[in-house]
Parts: sequence; C-alpha cells; structure tokens
Amino acid sequence: MQLDKIHATVVTGFLGSGKTTLLSNLIRNAQDKRIAVIVNEFGEMDIDAELLRGCPLACDDEGEGEDGIFELANGCICCTVEEEFVPVMKKLIEKRDTIDHIVIETSGLALPKPLVQAFNWPEIKQHCTVDSVIAVLDGPAIAAGTWAHEPERVDAARLADDALDHDPTLEELLDDQLAAADLAIVSKADRLSAADRDAVDEWLRSRLPARVKTLFVDNGAADPELLTGLDSATEDRIEALQTHHDAHHAAGEAHEHAHDHFDSTVIALGPVDSERLLAGMQQLIAEQTIYRAKGFAAVGDKPMRQVVQAVGERVAHYFDRLWAAEERRETRLVFIGHDLDRDRIRAVLGEAEVATADAD
Repeated sequence: MQLDKIHATVVTGFLGSGKTTLLSNLIRNAQDKRIAVIVNEFGEMDIDAELLRGCPLACDDEGEGEDGIFELANGCICCTVEEEFVPVMKKLIEKRDTIDHIVIETSGLALPKPLVQAFNWPEIKQHCTVDSVIAVLDGPAIAAGTWAHEPERVDAARLADDALDHDPTLEELLDDQLAAADLAIVSKADRLSAADRDAVDEWLRSRLPARVKTLFVDNGAADPELLTGLDSATEDRIEALQTHHDAHHAAGEAHEHAHDHFDSTVIALGPVDSERLLAGMQQLIAEQTIYRAKGFAAVGDKPMRQVVQAVGERVAHYFDRLWAAEERRETRLVFIGHDLDRDRIRAVLGEAEVATADAD
C-alpha cells in the first residue's frame, strides 16, 4: 500500500443513481478519518454539497473548502481538469498533513478517464493516488432493461440536435464509466426482487472486467471499509484504457461531451406550500424535457428545511434539518434538462409561494 500518499476515491454514476447518498453514508461513518470532499455538480447551484454539509466532516480545512467541501460548479469536472480540478488538488496537497482521504463526486455525465489521468501530473502523482473509481448504478433502472431513468426520452432529445451526431450515446458513456471502475455499486437493492438482482448481476458481468467486484447496497448503506483502502492506483492503468470517447476523438469528431447541450436554471422563491410546489414540479416535468430537479424548500412556517429531488417522473421530498437562526428561509431549486422554459418554470412554481408571519 502507498502509505506515503493521500488516497482519493472517485465516485461516478448517472444523475439519481445514488452517489450522494452513498457518499453521505461514507462520511457519516468515517469515524476519526479526516476526509476532504470535492463535489462537481452540473448546474449553477451545488445542491449535493449542501446535503453533504449535514454530515460531520472531520477535516480542519478553513477558508476555501469550508467544512472540507470543495465545490466545482463551472462545468463538468472532466472538461475542466486543468482549470478547476488541478488547482483544488494542489491546495489539498498543501494541507496534506491534515487530510487522511479525498473523496471526489463527479457530475452525473462525467467521464472518469480525464480526471484519473490528472493524477499522473508530476505535482499530483508525488503526493496522491487513486484508491479506486467507484461506479454507482441505479439497480431498478438496470433491472427494467435500461441504464438510467427514461433513456428513450433523453436519447430522443439528443438525436433531435444535429450538433450531437458524433457525441457518445448515454449507453457508451455508461460503458466508459464502467471501464474505468474498480468497484461497481448497485444502489436501491432493497427494491430488487431476487430475479431482478440476478438479472442486474448478469448485465454487469457482461460489461465489467473480471477484476471489478459488484456490491449491492440498500439506500447507500455500504460498509466504508469496503469502499476505501482498495489501493487500486487506477492512474497506473488509465492510459491503456480505450473508451468510446477516445474512439470518437481519434476519428476527428467534435470534442464534445453528451452534456454540453444540457440546460440548467435555478429558481429562487420564498416560503411555499409543499403540496402545491410538488404538484407544480410534476406539471413541469410533464410539460418540459426535465431530466433532474433538486433543491431545498422553506415550507410555510415550518422550522425544518425540506429537501426536494426529482428524477424522471419521480418526485421525492423529506425534511433534513432545522433552519439555522441566521439562515435566510428561502426555496431554491435547480432544474437540468433540454430547452428549458425558465419563465414558465418560475410562473408555475411561483403559484406555490405563501405569505408567512416572518416573511420579509
């Protein structure tokens, strides 16, 4: 084991696959391990980073990277390695005496290879190594005969755009994520029947190298001891990995990623009626090509913050914590999709706003 280097775990997977849940569980059970987290969320607002701040991080970092969280919001991490990722890694290396482990959560459509390749940069390779690349997959979606929620809808939107003729398909992108993986995590296993579980296992075995193990987990509850300490040194083999993206690029095709043409918009509101907000989100999902929506809601005069997440046609919500005394009670949601009508989204959700006794 490379004891003289900081080990980094890269967590990849499509939107809604369960990456943040898995990562949150890992951090909550870190015990005395000091973990720094790099979150790369697609869109203007780092919802995942906010969720992770509810976990008890044991990193003494201050200033940038408050609470051990470093947020990369200026585009997909695989497209901004030199501009965004490397500078953050250099900052962490400067603080290496206070860090035991680094966890990197990529955006849902990121390619792992360019990120892992950065660990071969001399100034990074000297101090850091990739402990493992973990690919997280949505078990029920795979069992249903697909690789993500509503792939036909996503593919139809992409095929309608002539600029995407040479982009990798979502299936190719998933293959590229799996090809770089050292461990495959199948999330939401509690929703799988025995037959579904066997089908998912067979599907993965047909795509994963023999060296890659598969772990089925319920609600992100994987033993942290199984997720870290793999000492895979993935950077040593990454250059030899041939991906669909490499093939497209070598053929002289446009160097674009599948998510280059996704839209995102952030909607800010005051306190809302929860039922009207959720109904409005369902209405918008039916009207527009929305792949993902998530954020926080201030529900009336309730003292707790509500987390709202939508993938495909599913909208989930729960209360995660009390609003802090100095915290502004507002509703903020990010929508990711194609050709989004922001004014329409704002108008529909605006109907959920309510007056409260302490409203500004």
